[in-house]
Amino acid sequence: MTMKKLSTLTALTVILGASGAFADCGISAGRVSILSNDFPALQAMAAGAAECASATVAVSANQTTEHRDIQVAALTANPAEYTSAIVANSSIVPLMNEGLIRPLDDLIAQYAPDLPQLNRITIDGQVMAVAFMANAQHLFVRDDILAQVGAEAPGTYEEVLAVLAKIREAGVMEHPFAMNTAAGWNLGEEFVNMYMGFGGELFEAGSAVPAINNATGLATLEMLAALNDYANPDFLTFDSNATQALWESGELAMAYMWGSRGGAILDDENSTAAITGNTSLIAAPAVGGGTLPASTLWWDGFTIAANIADEDAAATFQALMHGLRPEVISANNNAAVWLMEGYTPGAPAAGVAATATAGARPYPMLPYVGLMHTALGNELAQFLQGQESAEQALADVEAAYIAAAREQGFLQ
Repeated sequence: MTMKKLSTLTALTVILGASGAFADCGISAGRVSILSNDFPALQAMAAGAAECASATVAVSANQTTEHRDIQVAALTANPAEYTSAIVANSSIVPLMNEGLIRPLDDLIAQYAPDLPQLNRITIDGQVMAVAFMANAQHLFVRDDILAQVGAEAPGTYEEVLAVLAKIREAGVMEHPFAMNTAAGWNLGEEFVNMYMGFGGELFEAGSAVPAINNATGLATLEMLAALNDYANPDFLTFDSNATQALWESGELAMAYMWGSRGGAILDDENSTAAITGNTSLIAAPAVGGGTLPASTLWWDGFTIAANIADEDAAATFQALMHGLRPEVISANNNAAVWLMEGYTPGAPAAGVAATATAGARPYPMLPYVGLMHTALGNELAQFLQGQESAEQALADVEAAYIAAAREQGFLQ
């Protein structure tokens, strides 16, 4: 199936029109079986769905960190072992490729006609998932350090570099910046974020042909190298845990990190009031004269299995919407950056909300994007270490991707 661009999620702070509040769940019969990851936001949703259980409605959930490894096999069975899989941008792709999830348009029309477009994940003209929470990488800044050098919060990466130069020249910090550049998945993600911020497309339109070995790819690498000139020399080991620890210890003035780290960074554990009280979470910067944040928006949402009875599909949709009603969201407000009515963005969500509102593009949902991501993560480290040119690094990425895509049948 050809998978077209995901319709853009435009804002996190809108008040959504769909009310998930029911006097009761209104389900007469059916089976509801949820497969998902295991963290507090999803636990809250599953608990809300479980309220719909009755003598004629069976509700169960398997919440496990191994959900991605079992989802295809579990939904391939007929009937499917689970009636719903909770997915993200990347994990929906295998289910789409195998035809294991059903379009939700009819269910939305019947049970949630006012569901905003924000929540409707549309692929090839059909709604295939309901997005209910989001995440993105964005900028964390130390207001006190910026004030010390007379700098304002930057809105572009060019401004970020200027502020970093001031901090170093003033002798405040030699390595004031960090981002998640650990060789592998993290490094690949940082290239994708920056490349899309420059307006680049990873592939030629409507095909699996790579489109990164070009002037935009070179500009992306040059910006990543310039930023990491202000990072600790071991930046190729930095994952989210490392960057969070550096921030909490007061070793950074600016960092580009996941919004989901906001709550932990702003709490009173592993840091000091001087650091947390001067930390602001702001939108991901734009780059190269563009206006869109150089970031990708990630969403989590629910799908409904294809290989189940229509009665079970209807019961599952209603139960999940019940689990996402405003009362559940408000009671678990800080468990996620919710995309549902009842959510009030707090300080930990400010950066994700600002990044999404500014128009950050969703991470691409394409069957072959994972192969590109892997090639980027594996082939760019030598360039950032100064061991090869940007041109050679992009050629290496292109060659690695083409070999993998041919092996998987995406390219001839």
